[in-house]
Amino acid sequence: MNQDEEAVFERERMRMVDEQLRRRGIHEPRLLQAMLKVPRHRFVPAEHRHLAYVDGPLPIGAGQTISQPYIVALMTQLLRLEGDENVLEVGTGSGYQAAILAELARKVHTIERHAELAERARLILQELGYQNIQIHVGDGSLGLAEFAPYQAIIVTAAAPKAPQALLEQLDEGGRLVIPVGGQWGQMLERWTRHGARYEQEEFVPVSFVPLRGEAGWKDERWEWD
Repeated sequence: MNQDEEAVFERERMRMVDEQLRRRGIHEPRLLQAMLKVPRHRFVPAEHRHLAYVDGPLPIGAGQTISQPYIVALMTQLLRLEGDENVLEVGTGSGYQAAILAELARKVHTIERHAELAERARLILQELGYQNIQIHVGDGSLGLAEFAPYQAIIVTAAAPKAPQALLEQLDEGGRLVIPVGGQWGQMLERWTRHGARYEQEEFVPVSFVPLRGEAGWKDERWEWD
């Protein structure tokens, strides 16, 4: 990619932040700076790269998508990151969300069930110089207990309900941001841990691919029990 192309993408990224994020209530300065810095087009397949900064999701293979920029920013803002957090991301996908998190937190563990997506994301993140991201392959619906507790957990696929394993891996005061619901309707939720109690909040309707795994949806019919 030559300098002229990179300059075009940089202008598109600035426009994305101004028109898609600031105008829609994304206001956290560190988050806006991260969205300006991270080259989203590097995480998008070549055939869709010209659409990298449009206001919508894009396919990345294996039936998965890179989320709409606004949704990435909104979910990240709801995590309320301050810079010293140990974060878990469930659903690495393209690696873009992990890069945003890595700009804002101390350590990011991200887990992906598709090995080919995990490897592609690892290579891109390595090329971009990220050293505080660790990628794992496995069932993200069960979390990663060996690296818990987490001050923040983000799930980038829709679950039938907030998985108990993820709630239990939250630190005191930790936040879980997750889309909950099925094929015909999902709600973005935040769960905050207060000892043995969890505070649940609902925000906006969303549309995500299903979370697969032991605590996720079992098949293409969105059945889980």
